[in-house]
Amino acid sequence: MKSRKGLLGTTFLLLIATCSVAQEQPISTEGPGWVNLFPSVSLKGWTRVPIPPQDPLNPVSQWHVDAVHRVILCDGDRGHEWLRYNHPYKNFVLHVEWRYFPVQGKQGYNSGVFVRNNADGSVWYQAQVGNVIYLFGDNPVDGTVKRFNLSAQGKPAKPAGEWNALDVRCQGHTITLWLNGALSGTFTNAAQTKGFIGLEAEGYKIEFRNLKLKTLSGKS
Repeated sequence: MKSRKGLLGTTFLLLIATCSVAQEQPISTEGPGWVNLFPSVSLKGWTRVPIPPQDPLNPVSQWHVDAVHRVILCDGDRGHEWLRYNHPYKNFVLHVEWRYFPVQGKQGYNSGVFVRNNADGSVWYQAQVGNVIYLFGDNPVDGTVKRFNLSAQGKPAKPAGEWNALDVRCQGHTITLWLNGALSGTFTNAAQTKGFIGLEAEGYKIEFRNLKLKTLSGKS
């Protein structure tokens, strides 16, 4: 028979193992409270915003909705910008899936998913969507916007041509990121606790699907 001390040690190790496994599980979007944000073909309720905000927008949009296949397609060939969903949110979980169109000989790809941006994107929090997925952004601190970069916490994505799943949880001052069910970064000093979500265009052809959001608490 194991001693009480031995049993407690075994229980503690089992709890650690259980938590580690749970952390790697994909977030389910099938339960109550999830809202489907997939847009209409006209993209009503969404707005193109240039990056940086003072730059002009290309008059021809690079965003298209394929209602048959239920994907949002970004051509990635008409400048740096983001597509903003026009309703701000506070505490929520956002689920997005994406895949790049492969380019022969290309090693790196670039796009992103924004959460809690201000309206013009001068303050922003982004899940970097590339070879490695991580959190970074421009966060206001003591009246000054300061860059943070959590690339050291990032996880590698599946290669171009394969679908990846991204989940971002915003709760209070904490933003947590998961890639394909694996924890990929936690930022605990977000000064802006309410803002807009969005998708980034940055020179690469990419498609998004299954945009779903669940409000966690308080006003959405």
